[in-house]
Amino acid sequence: MELGAFSVSLSVSNIEESKAFYQKLGFEIVGGDQSQNWLILRNGDHTIGLFQGMFEGNIMTFNPGWSSKCKPLESYTDVRELLKEFEAQGVDIIQESISGESGPSSFSIKDPDGNSILIDQHV
Repeated sequence: MELGAFSVSLSVSNIEESKAFYQKLGFEIVGGDQSQNWLILRNGDHTIGLFQGMFEGNIMTFNPGWSSKCKPLESYTDVRELLKEFEAQGVDIIQESISGESGPSSFSIKDPDGNSILIDQHV
């Protein structure tokens, strides 16, 4: 089962301070819109998202169909297939936003300790 690119989505209280901190650690802005309170930063193959006022807690995020450089993959396991597999294994689905038979869709789960995991397909 291939989950796609991995990143951590951080809920931050001050996006400017957080951006400055992570830039000191070598992260560079590769996406997002700070005026909308979200940025995507990368250091090598490591990606983090900074999100101010959008959700509580931090979220592990997997993006089926994307490489670690946010480029579409030629082949991948579609989010709909992942959802069916997780449901078959008895994983509780917290939220799902599945539309159509292909293309962008997502769902969320939580691990046994309450950590949020988002499976978010953009392609």
